[in-house]
Amino acid sequence: MTLIKSISGIRGTIGGKAGEGLSPLDTVKFVSAYGQWVKDRSNLKSVKVVVGRDARISGEMVSQIVVGTLMGMGIDVVNIGLATTPTTEIAVPCEQAQGGIILTASHNPKQWNALKLLNEKGEFLSSDDGVKILDIAEKENFEYADVDDLGKVSERNDYLDIHIKQILDLSLVDVDVIKSAQFKIVVDAVNSVGGIAIPKLLKALGVDNIVELYCEPNGIFPHNPEPLAEHLTEISKLVQETTADVGLVVDPDVDRLAIINENGSMFGEEYTLVAVADYILQNQKGNTVSNLSSSRALRDVTLNYGGEYFASAVGEVNVVESMKTNNAIIGGEGNGGVIYPELHYGRDALVGIALFLTHLAKTKNKCSDLRSRYPEYVIAKEKMQLNPETDVDKILDSVKLKFKDEEIIDIDGVKIEFENGWVHLRKSNTEPIVRIYAESRSLNGAKELADKVINQIKSLL
Repeated sequence: MTLIKSISGIRGTIGGKAGEGLSPLDTVKFVSAYGQWVKDRSNLKSVKVVVGRDARISGEMVSQIVVGTLMGMGIDVVNIGLATTPTTEIAVPCEQAQGGIILTASHNPKQWNALKLLNEKGEFLSSDDGVKILDIAEKENFEYADVDDLGKVSERNDYLDIHIKQILDLSLVDVDVIKSAQFKIVVDAVNSVGGIAIPKLLKALGVDNIVELYCEPNGIFPHNPEPLAEHLTEISKLVQETTADVGLVVDPDVDRLAIINENGSMFGEEYTLVAVADYILQNQKGNTVSNLSSSRALRDVTLNYGGEYFASAVGEVNVVESMKTNNAIIGGEGNGGVIYPELHYGRDALVGIALFLTHLAKTKNKCSDLRSRYPEYVIAKEKMQLNPETDVDKILDSVKLKFKDEEIIDIDGVKIEFENGWVHLRKSNTEPIVRIYAESRSLNGAKELADKVINQIKSLL
């Protein structure tokens, strides 16, 4: 069993002994620590937290524990039930709540669940706040409310409608042009909350011809829930068989979007953000942000429109921080995560769909033709197993010295910018390995760059 404590939340497998997974006891401890943190920083007599969850099998059990624990802390709870991660993020400021908890393990398999923690803005916590909560949990420095001061629970089931309305109200979402395109769209929602949210969004956008694949929100994932090409063979085949215009795939909590071309080929998870950014930048001059392991294609598109591109450390909270600092009008991560601050600062597959379909409809192109408009890059992912006693930081410093004539970015591991691509090295915090990401114009080119750096590391060892 596995329990992973991080600044962004608590993730673990269900079952086993306390302390070895996301057991009921562990859930109570970490929710109590979060509740204490919320109360300490709000200085309000009445504190409110929004709770939403994806459809995984353990969701109802974990939700009852979370809601009861927050009540025990004297915190009022707005339980929005089955909800996407971005919907829960939007609900927090709408409710004028002091925080939110999303019960989802994102793309992890069904045995996993997690507590994703939000601040009063509906955004993920800063690293400093995450450390404070972990410290409170470690010391069990929390106090429960007296019987007369227990929290109360209210339930709302209309936040998806509110979320969709906010998307439709965006100036760059054009319902009329989407409706006139008469798209046929196949949806794979891996039997989670996307099965509720995506068809409802598409109908609101004027799409009448929807083919649903795995849209029953029962938490029984029919394939690996991470939306990667090797897991999406069924929808790729179905798009071709039904002569659909596009296929849309989301992960269990609907913050990542993968797109299938009309011929069954992958649009490419790195290119979800690129295509949406292309559309935004056509209509509004501005800057963009993605993390260091995302494709160079976003930089190319941004520069083409006269904007400035910035790279952040890996992690959504780091992308958001950089977007705010650099006044980015669009940003996100290369895993299909689109962050559009005009709506909110969180990865949101729903707004990504609305913007992408507007873009596709306005170009009057086939999906594969739209994809061909963007510069072609390929990312290779490798990892090196090291001895436990290896000083990884020393290795990374030596790599920086070896490639000092190239552009080096060291805000998160070491990224080396070559003329024909880049290599990004990141050490694991949990095991003695270095993850190596490389990008170039071809897979062979990316692997050659990765091997170039890997051989240098081997020589140092």
